[in-house]
Amino acid sequence: MARLPFKTVDVFTEVPFKGNPVAVVLDASDLSTDQMQQIASWTNLSETTFIVPTTAQDADYHVRIFTPGAEMPFAGHPTIGTAHALLEAGMVSAKDGCLVQQCKAGLVKLQLQYESGGQRWISFDLPDAKFTTLDADQVRELEAILGAPLDPERAPCLVDVGARWVVVQLPSAQAVLDIRPDLQRMKVNDSKGRHTGVVIFGKHDAGAHAQIEVRAFAPAHGVNEDPVCGSGNGGVAAYLRHTGQTSDVGNAFLATQGAAVGRAGLVRLAISEDAIRVGGQAITCVSGELIV
Repeated sequence: MARLPFKTVDVFTEVPFKGNPVAVVLDASDLSTDQMQQIASWTNLSETTFIVPTTAQDADYHVRIFTPGAEMPFAGHPTIGTAHALLEAGMVSAKDGCLVQQCKAGLVKLQLQYESGGQRWISFDLPDAKFTTLDADQVRELEAILGAPLDPERAPCLVDVGARWVVVQLPSAQAVLDIRPDLQRMKVNDSKGRHTGVVIFGKHDAGAHAQIEVRAFAPAHGVNEDPVCGSGNGGVAAYLRHTGQTSDVGNAFLATQGAAVGRAGLVRLAISEDAIRVGGQAITCVSGELIV
């Protein structure tokens, strides 16, 4: 039997058990794809990551990302959590405050920022987003799944950032928290459309700590509701830029996620013409060995 170093990292929080956990296997060079998928199914977290040898010259490390049901080309909170785990283990070091991650979506640049009190934020540049407008039948099906009418002036869109999220804007943060989706119907629809899942968001009232509330559902990948989703928040930021709403929400703002499932995730989003950056904190909750 092999003993593999292993961590579980809570992401988008500095408070243990309030973010989104990711399991990180720090040396998976001898594991097969089938073994990785089996382990990811066993951990039953929204994602489990596996460090394998790099094949790209500019990469600091190479990660493969699995949900309980499938491998993902890219995902947000596993990117931040994996970087945190590798830094903590001394397996990588930043160059000029940056790391480069290799994954199936390509090379992803991460930036490290340290604040007073030693707080570390890790941010990644979102892969370039591709947009597909939903047709009328798809919108009607989405309304039936969410159980709420959608704003015709804010049409939902499939936003492909490596993960393929259907992004839906609702009238308010409270409307987001009130949604009770038909997850079985969503699973069928997402499998048919090859979607990762559905992300809904709405704006908080003026004066709130964060500008938007976000929820993400991915039942087709074995994750009914993702507590805090980096690629989903990035997809929302891409949607806001695509629909010309940055003058309203700003080019740098906070998103909250997880209240609907008892978490308190906080995500930093920054939007420019050239890039979208998603940032968060992370804390290790489990450190040990995986026996394979």
